[in-house]
Amino acid sequence: MIVKMKKVTLLTDVKYRRQVLLHLRELGVLHPRLVDRPVSEDIQKTEAELEKLEKALLLIGPAAGEQKSKKSIDVESVVDTILDLAGKKDRFARELEKLEEMNGWFERWGSVSLASLQELENSELYCRFFITDKSELEKLDSDAMIQVIREEQNAVRFVQIARSPDELLNLKQDPMPEIEYDYLQSELERLRDEIRTIDQTLSQMSAAESDLQVQRHKLKRTLEFNTVDASMSGSESIIYLQGYCPAEAVADIEKLAKEEGLGLIFEDPDSPDQVPTLLRNPKWLRIIQPLFNFMGTLPGYAEQDISFVFLAFFSIFYAMLVGDAGYGLILLTGTFYFSRKKKTAPREFFRLMYVLSFATILWGLFSGTWFGSERLSQLPVLRWFIIENIYSFSDLNQETLMQLTFIIGAVHLSVGRLLAAIKRINSPTAIAEIGWIVVLWAIYFVANSLVLGKEMPAFTGTLFLIGVVLIAVFANFQKNIFKGILTSLANLPLSIINSFSDVVSYIRLFAVGMATVIVASSFNDMAVGAGIHSVLGGIIAILVLFLGHALNITLAMMSVLVHGVRLNMLEFSNHIGMQWTGKKYDPFSNSHE
Repeated sequence: MIVKMKKVTLLTDVKYRRQVLLHLRELGVLHPRLVDRPVSEDIQKTEAELEKLEKALLLIGPAAGEQKSKKSIDVESVVDTILDLAGKKDRFARELEKLEEMNGWFERWGSVSLASLQELENSELYCRFFITDKSELEKLDSDAMIQVIREEQNAVRFVQIARSPDELLNLKQDPMPEIEYDYLQSELERLRDEIRTIDQTLSQMSAAESDLQVQRHKLKRTLEFNTVDASMSGSESIIYLQGYCPAEAVADIEKLAKEEGLGLIFEDPDSPDQVPTLLRNPKWLRIIQPLFNFMGTLPGYAEQDISFVFLAFFSIFYAMLVGDAGYGLILLTGTFYFSRKKKTAPREFFRLMYVLSFATILWGLFSGTWFGSERLSQLPVLRWFIIENIYSFSDLNQETLMQLTFIIGAVHLSVGRLLAAIKRINSPTAIAEIGWIVVLWAIYFVANSLVLGKEMPAFTGTLFLIGVVLIAVFANFQKNIFKGILTSLANLPLSIINSFSDVVSYIRLFAVGMATVIVASSFNDMAVGAGIHSVLGGIIAILVLFLGHALNITLAMMSVLVHGVRLNMLEFSNHIGMQWTGKKYDPFSNSHE
């Protein structure tokens, strides 16, 4: 349920602004309406400090339990030290990269002495280093003084010894770095030691991580306070702050206003796009929230909370896409193990996984799918649960399963249209949404005919005509009814085509689920199809089964994200009119992170 909000305007004397903000933060119910980019010296200073501190935290990483600091520290000094060390490490790393590039030359040519080459030049002997291919080498003048150093496939490295600095071959040179080999090696070792020492120091400084996190929290609170403060507007004597609060928090703000002598105005929000969204659902329904958080989606304030519909159909999609009771048991076991091991982790995710695992087990139980093995499905106890019309290993059931996905699609999209109608219950446009439900079921019969070759019921045309009339008349209902009808009809053909493709797109539940069964069955055949005749064969079979089914489970999880989420977030959301434009309700409070 999306909690109803009130727009709040608080007025106060300028000299009490800080006191009022402190009490508001302690109350913790007002979501401030901030200006786009409030600017103040305090904000800029705090942002700079926070940026430095967060960079320092990234550099040192989390502290091990035994490393945690046992005494108070000067956080600012520690941050400066960490950033200084990081700056030195970056400089050393750049120097090391240049020297390693030079060292690459010596690895190609050997430990040539720069001093020796300079002595040769003093004797009017000039060495030049070249790279060419064998064919070019053969074309060189026989009088040229060259010494081949190394041949690598078709490439040749050689040295030209000339009597004049101008006596150069017209080939690609590989000039020697202006550095002595021994000195280069000592510099490489020095820089590596410096970087190693800095890494060790930074690792030791991770003991201060908890103190830095505390300071980070303080800076975030300070930044939030200064940002809210900078968002207050008004005259030289009276200023005001606007924001939003849940309707049930009105009494708390009224009490604060009375105690502090504040001016107070409550209004219904005039612009839903500006209002934050606060979802409040029963505990059993909040299990879908981790998925919303993962996707970063939130309904807008003027939209609808579809948590229940999302959870119900997502569970069905998940079960059909994974489609294997054996995999469901693995997921259930893994969920149980990690929920016991990670006792401090949020419980909603584990509860969601329990629901999805049980749904997968039920689908696999009814479809006779256990690790893609037909033999397992025929065991006496398991066979009793099989529903023959959806049995995975019968080719005769494919049409039935595809038809089932069309039914699921029509129901799912009809629910979306019904919710849209309920939202518009006080408007004639709600009737147009009922018309769309009628059209969706006409489309279902058309899909059965075109895709599956089933006979279309005689009433399909009538059903389609009724739906189109309702949409045409009421989708853009206005005083000039003919203008409204023409407006509706302009976009109707494309909308109907899109709805047809939406219904048919649910066939992915069958296709991907069947692919999961086929892949599992193929790995089973690879592992044990020809039998196991030795210990080595048994080990290989176990490895094939383990790796094959692990890969198949991974692919199934990916398909859930790609297809299961899409059907809710795209096809369904389009029919209900969901844009997922919500901004999270984030009250100004002491507990704010």
